[in-house]
Amino acid sequence: MGKVKKIFECQSCGFQSPKWLGKCTNCGDWDSLIELNAERSTSSTIKATPITEIEKEDISRFSSGSEELDLVLGGGVVDGSLVLIGGSPGIGKSTLLLRVAGSVAERGDRVLYVSGEESAGQIKIRAERLGANYDTLYLLPEINLETTLEEISKNGYSLIVIDSIQTLYSSESPSAPGSVTQVKNVTFELMRVAKSLNIAIFIIGHITKEGSIAGPRVLEHMVDTVLYFEGDANLEIRILRSFKNRFGSTNEVGIFEMTKGGLIDAKTISNRFFNKKKLASGSALSVMMEGSRPIVVEIQALVTESYSHPKRSSSGFDNNRLNMLLALLEKKLDIPLRTYDVFVNISGGIRVNEPSIDLAVIASILSSYRDRELNSKSIFLGEVSLTGEIREVSSLIQRLKEAQTQGFDRAIVPNRPIEDIDIKYYVVGDVSKIVEWM
Repeated sequence: MGKVKKIFECQSCGFQSPKWLGKCTNCGDWDSLIELNAERSTSSTIKATPITEIEKEDISRFSSGSEELDLVLGGGVVDGSLVLIGGSPGIGKSTLLLRVAGSVAERGDRVLYVSGEESAGQIKIRAERLGANYDTLYLLPEINLETTLEEISKNGYSLIVIDSIQTLYSSESPSAPGSVTQVKNVTFELMRVAKSLNIAIFIIGHITKEGSIAGPRVLEHMVDTVLYFEGDANLEIRILRSFKNRFGSTNEVGIFEMTKGGLIDAKTISNRFFNKKKLASGSALSVMMEGSRPIVVEIQALVTESYSHPKRSSSGFDNNRLNMLLALLEKKLDIPLRTYDVFVNISGGIRVNEPSIDLAVIASILSSYRDRELNSKSIFLGEVSLTGEIREVSSLIQRLKEAQTQGFDRAIVPNRPIEDIDIKYYVVGDVSKIVEWM
């Protein structure tokens, strides 16, 4: 028999090499090539099947006990799914998942909470505060993967929580816990267990200074769902956003509130992001869409003379888009903003990723520049193009209905609503028309 040739494959890009390389010559990642076993490297005997002959796979879900988390996951936790949750330290990842573990255990299902960062006693204290003390919730303070897998295989758990993926290590790999090789190997084993035993597994991932989950990028490709917590750890409101979901939409977000009793679903968030009292100069109101949910937000701007190089800074709004809007104001309205510092902030710590609030940002900047207060009962809606045209926004009727519910009586919009809304609206087609409202 001839000698079997070795094949090494990059776990980041799939590049294959007949010899091991410390650095992938295709994508440049270090320590990413692993040897394929004989079964994987030889030709497969599985034949292709026409898609018309494939039967659809039934997806089984169960509730996590949190309506907001169920919404982000697409209707509940999928059996056999591997879900990755990332976020800043102290944002509430462990608190949320311990509460979910308690909710599932309350129904009588066996749940395993594996922690490599806290002792069982520390988790017990938090569980008492969250009301998650149940006989079917088991704690395992362990960092060895093989020990964890042995526990999972013996006791028929319905849900597993791993806190965190960077602390687990496999004794079969010589690398240190948290290294690229360890994180990939551990995640692969957890994925295999989730699929083979049909157990839902949540894993917590640390994030880097840039805000992405620490470890290899391929980690996010391996799991079924990737969720990120957003928000300021010093504020009460937290937002859980889906960036990948093989079993549902990535458009929905979950909104939570940090209380003395832990992280809970935010029941009344409609008025959390704006001031209902009289607006100060530099403030304007708009309605953003978070998934299928309209939220009234307050945009605050500060325009002040610059004594050196002018500064442009934004919090909760894209800084590049802010620079574009400022350039447009200089050209269209002949406002010398080149000599002013401009700061923009979305109140409440929320981040807006859609252009529908462009008109409100411009209104707040002009309000601060002229030191004139805007009407506190007015809503500004519209995307602003490079030519100064005010363009339509999606879900206009839904936004206006939310504004009406919150007590607003007028709206500045780019087009006439197709349905009758009990709110006065004024159509503007060009950014220069906004001056009439100052």
